[in-house]
Amino acid sequence: MTKVKAENIAPRAETIAAADRLHSAAIHLLRRVRKQDEASGIGPAQLSALSVLVFAGPKTLGELAAAEQVKPPTMSRIVTGLERSRLIEITRDPGDKRRMHIRPTAKGTRLLQQGRQRRIEYLAAHLGSLTASELVQLGAAADILEKLLSNWH
Repeated sequence: MTKVKAENIAPRAETIAAADRLHSAAIHLLRRVRKQDEASGIGPAQLSALSVLVFAGPKTLGELAAAEQVKPPTMSRIVTGLERSRLIEITRDPGDKRRMHIRPTAKGTRLLQQGRQRRIEYLAAHLGSLTASELVQLGAAADILEKLLSNWH
């Protein structure tokens, strides 16, 4: 376990309050930008699984199910839909025919990238109402979040 210097730890009440506000803001932000996903033509579960494959690379069914925090039978149904839409391709492991390797197709990667671009543009349109100073503060907050997430275990 990593030790944290005492001066870096905020009082518990302040930490809880900050976590509460961040949690609420993150959920509301995600819900708003997620509305742009309707244009993709596939559901949220399929988009999420496809996102894992595009951004984290090929996975087995079990790895994908674990990443999405669902049971393998649920992931199997999601994968079937993605394959039917030609957004992924599945190959069998030569050493174990029960094991499948799942990777996005070029079509799947394009769909994900276009969806991400829609989300970013939608968010940027709303960020346009902020002042230059607020945008700098938001950038600094994003830096802090990225640092926090890079050290997350």
